[in-house]
Amino acid sequence: MKPSLIGDLAVYGKYSLVNWMKIIILVVRHGPFDVIRDIRRYPWILVLLQVNSLMWRFIRGRTGRYREATAVVMSDIVSSVIRMMEDVFFRGNRLVIHEDMVPPEIMRAMGLAPFMTELMGILMPMIKPHSVENYIDASENEGIPPDICSLPKSTMGLALKGHLPPALAVVTSNLPCDGGMSSYMLIEKKLKLPVFRLDIPYNFDTDRAVKYFAGELRRMIDWLEAHTPGRMDWERLREICEERNKMLEYELELWDMIRIRPAPLAGEPVWLSHMWNFNVTPGSPASTRIYKRITEMGRKNLEEGVSSIKDERYRALLWNPPMIHFIDIYNWAEKTYGISLIMDSMTFNRIPMIDTGTQDSMLEGLGRTIMAGPMARHTRGPAKNYLDDIFHIHKHFDIDMVWVAGHIGCKNTQALNGMLRELCRRESIPLLIINYDLSDPRIVSREGIIEQIDHFMENIMKAEKMAS
Repeated sequence: MKPSLIGDLAVYGKYSLVNWMKIIILVVRHGPFDVIRDIRRYPWILVLLQVNSLMWRFIRGRTGRYREATAVVMSDIVSSVIRMMEDVFFRGNRLVIHEDMVPPEIMRAMGLAPFMTELMGILMPMIKPHSVENYIDASENEGIPPDICSLPKSTMGLALKGHLPPALAVVTSNLPCDGGMSSYMLIEKKLKLPVFRLDIPYNFDTDRAVKYFAGELRRMIDWLEAHTPGRMDWERLREICEERNKMLEYELELWDMIRIRPAPLAGEPVWLSHMWNFNVTPGSPASTRIYKRITEMGRKNLEEGVSSIKDERYRALLWNPPMIHFIDIYNWAEKTYGISLIMDSMTFNRIPMIDTGTQDSMLEGLGRTIMAGPMARHTRGPAKNYLDDIFHIHKHFDIDMVWVAGHIGCKNTQALNGMLRELCRRESIPLLIINYDLSDPRIVSREGIIEQIDHFMENIMKAEKMAS
């Protein structure tokens, strides 16, 4: 048996056991009979129980602290999902369903239990690629157009099939796109719950917009206090914002480290840690500890001159949401072509620290975070919102090529790709636009995505595949 495989199995065995122990503790707390009942009510639980298979796809073939950091991120996600399920099982009297563009800091500070509506539509195909097809089909059978984004179709399918947990209220917004925003009309009709809609200004990057949206957040707080037992605890919100700031400090240090070639970390410790901890569990001390641990691993690799991958030949930027049904594309690219996927559009942002001095400053800081949410900040306002970050990242992180995840359901970004082609041609930046669908592998399969990348690497980059 190869030494690398032995190491993979050792790390996998350690963290899969840890993950199962967490799951078993929850089963014991909830009771086996209640768990069986809830699996029938929420069949997506059976997909979540296969999380260790996803961890294996992420860590296999990686080495050292990079492999360990990836497993740490996955184990952190398991812990977070278990806390979320505890809210569903034990705190239903405080459960509030919220859109993925509305982070949960304020709801946590109010003593509520937030449940992200889109979360299962993201996690399920990551773990089991074909697992949301029945939800997509349920939406289309209800009359939802087949050409809108498959994530809101998955979410609407969950509501149509009655697979969302009972809650007190729903909080949503006019982000990130027409498909995501309009999906809440069907969800509201199906769930028959009071709904609050945050209004994000179209030109969000102005002082006027910040003041206006802070007022929207105050309006949301008043509404939640009227419709739920939650009450605002401003000191608790200050603690959450300060924890978020600490996490951001660690992330900025990590970003500085990965600018160096070869990168001491890449892949999931960069993008998955951000996606989860800044969008699902921001302001949690556990999230800060995870970021601290990941950053320390990257620092040690940097001090010892250890690269995240054995032979970093290229560095790539992945723009737009990743292929969640082929989410181990990062690992595949590393082993096949020596490509480190250093940064992605869902991770990179220019959001400042939150000023925790006053109630207004906290709301303004959180407002900037929400208005500049992933995807939304790039597809609202002028085209430069989409384009400028790409060329900044290309220079700042010493990127060799840009990969655009050309999700067919994302009309906003499809419209901008022509301009991007022209600008990349002018700057002599190799550009690959990958045709695919975010959640539905029936549109373009894993093999179809690989074929597009192979064609680009062979004909544009003149690259040969690495020996296995």
